Amino acid sequence: MGNQQIVQKLWNLCNVLRDDGITYHQYVTELTYLLFLKMMKETNNEGAIPVDYRWESLVTRHGIELKTHYQKLLIDLGNDDNAIFKQIYTNAKTNIDEPKNLEKIVRSIDELDWYSAKEEGLGDLYEGLLEKNASETKSGAGQYFTPRVLIDVIVKLVNPQAGERCNDPAAGTFGFMIAADRHVREQTDDYFDLGEKEAEFQKHQAFSGVELVKDTHRLALMNAMLHDIQGEIILGDTLSEMGKNLKNYDVILTNPPFGTKQGGERPTRDDLTFTSTNKQLNFLQHIYRALKPDGKARAAVVLPDNVLFESGIGAKIREDLMNKCNLHTIVRLPTGIFYAQGVKTNVLFFTRGVTDKDNTKEVWVYDLRTNMPSFGKRTPLTEKHFEAFVSAYKAEDRTSLKDERFNVFTREEIQKKDNSLDIGLIADESLSAYENLPDPIDSAEEAIAKLNQAVGLLNEVVAELREVEGGTSYKKSEADDLKVAEASEVGRHE
Repeated sequence: MGNQQIVQKLWNLCNVLRDDGITYHQYVTELTYLLFLKMMKETNNEGAIPVDYRWESLVTRHGIELKTHYQKLLIDLGNDDNAIFKQIYTNAKTNIDEPKNLEKIVRSIDELDWYSAKEEGLGDLYEGLLEKNASETKSGAGQYFTPRVLIDVIVKLVNPQAGERCNDPAAGTFGFMIAADRHVREQTDDYFDLGEKEAEFQKHQAFSGVELVKDTHRLALMNAMLHDIQGEIILGDTLSEMGKNLKNYDVILTNPPFGTKQGGERPTRDDLTFTSTNKQLNFLQHIYRALKPDGKARAAVVLPDNVLFESGIGAKIREDLMNKCNLHTIVRLPTGIFYAQGVKTNVLFFTRGVTDKDNTKEVWVYDLRTNMPSFGKRTPLTEKHFEAFVSAYKAEDRTSLKDERFNVFTREEIQKKDNSLDIGLIADESLSAYENLPDPIDSAEEAIAKLNQAVGLLNEVVAELREVEGGTSYKKSEADDLKVAEASEVGRHE
């Protein structure tokens, strides 16, 4: 049994909990509590877990006894001295009311093909669950999950290296950092090419993040642990005072949350040059300020369209970005690739300058949105859809490319448009069908004339029927039928 089948089996267990009124997101959190214990057993890492709370303690109990034991387990592991236990289980509580439902889930988890799961990778299994949760629109978890394909493309282009400090200030389930770790492992033979100190750095310091939502923070911790990443994942708000200490990173990869700060409040940090109720604009400021000012530190950020064109403070922040960084590339992403349908997004790629002035000379914009398929569950986004963009991005001489989707704009051109970056979209072929349509006034007048003709024919029929006054010959009736049919045919075409 492959990981995909295991993910589907685990997901189907959610049906067991519907009567308990449990949401998809609560279910994944509940699974995390249980899977942590099961995976510790499968990876022979149960030693640190108190004997009374290991996986077998759940398998050997039933009914009310199982539920009571499970509730106590959550509380005690949340108060344990072990840092990992404390982070996974702090304030944990079960949402399962029915003991028989809890027992059903424990039994089902225990019976899965864990040998195959370990062969394919427990981290990949867990990521599959997170992706399944995000794809269920009812779960509302799409905001915490960036599609794996998009993450992989971004990581490949930004190309994090061994020894670099990478961060995600809006970590979600930690997908960007896990992909960055995978990328570096592939370049270093799973870190075996590195010295002992360098390998330790990669596991403990290279990848870090911040997540605001408690339940999502748990998922991020679990995801990191299963991928053997032990970097710091802070439970907190990057836009609060604590965010001031997040700086001097070599690489930042992130997809900040959409929307305005709750209640329209502004960030509580006092070190941001411009303050706004728009969270993405504040995150953007944090990101380019948190990069090491060495001319090499770089970032890739997923942002919605409004960040590109919002006036006032938005224009000033974009100008500040282009002064402090070389904003060399923007890709306008297709719609439908995020689980929040209809959201139009972009990825901004930029490198921090050594100085704070005039680092952006020109911006290349790739339109991957116009004349693209409608993406969703039936038409999933794949790496193939990014091939032309990746080639254009990596081209040594972009000016020699013949790709209508890739266009360059000078800083002067952008400044003339109030520093708007809502640029680079090509002509939409779906609109070209309207170019050869007849003049709308002529069409309307022709339709009115034909409708009037139809009304006239019907009026004749009515008048003739009134003349008959209750009796008619076959021929007269047949003529009237023909007129009605003719009037109907005229009207049908309109």
